[in-house]
Amino acid sequence: MDRILITGATGNIGLEVINYLVKLESPSKIFAGVRNIEKAKQVIPANIRIEFVEFDFKNPHTFKKALSSIDRVFLLRPPHISDIEKYFKPLIESFIKNNVRQVVFLSVQGAERSSIIPHNKIEKLITGYGLDYIFVRPSYFMQNLTTTLLPDIKEKRQIILPSGSAKFNWIDIKNIGEACAILIDKFSEFQNQAIEITGYENKNFDTVVSLINQVVTKPIHFKSVNPLAFYRIKKSSGMAKGMIIVMLLLHFLPRFQKEPNISNFYENLTGKRPTSLREFIKRESAKFH
Repeated sequence: MDRILITGATGNIGLEVINYLVKLESPSKIFAGVRNIEKAKQVIPANIRIEFVEFDFKNPHTFKKALSSIDRVFLLRPPHISDIEKYFKPLIESFIKNNVRQVVFLSVQGAERSSIIPHNKIEKLITGYGLDYIFVRPSYFMQNLTTTLLPDIKEKRQIILPSGSAKFNWIDIKNIGEACAILIDKFSEFQNQAIEITGYENKNFDTVVSLINQVVTKPIHFKSVNPLAFYRIKKSSGMAKGMIIVMLLLHFLPRFQKEPNISNFYENLTGKRPTSLREFIKRESAKFH
């Protein structure tokens, strides 16, 4: 029986990965790595197949116990952590010390082409230490509209980004979670591969705003700003510097790149088409009012 540790277990993707792993009815034993076990039990549905273990990216003292007897780790980068040398290098070294050899890492589409983004550095750490891996490289999360970008939508009726008319490929986190669960469960079949998980639509924010405005009574607008203005706006709102920089990289650099690749891997893996933007916006429409 494989023992699998899910990091970021109470986050949007971690929860979906756990939900789909449970649905797979795999014999693997699932451990949810969380900072606060009691709080996590209020977030993660009670299930006899899930055990909780203390794990904190910023506290190396939690690594040894969390990794004890673990065979495989689902690893992601919390949005607020950008110092890879400080936080991820000790973690990967702890994998080695605790004989954890298999990692499914949630990276990002295009990570292999950009040495300045954190995901690229984490991928290099994993390969540099000789771990067996699957790099899952999803495109742009639809759920950014209902999380990171939602305060401006609700309070200002705006989406404010430095992205201009750049097109993004949009993918539902539920699709990512399902794909990750299958890849975790069938690790040996996809070992040492980098896999892109995308939707079938490349659309810019003007188009996405138009789709949102079809389901709301109070329209929203897209406002493209230069990187310096974006930094100032987000800094004044209290957003952490590391998070602002990551948002800049994800939203400004695409202006100078070709349109994202579109992959059919999700459909080939699951037999289902990925969620469309229209479907997602309709499903989540109450959040945009």
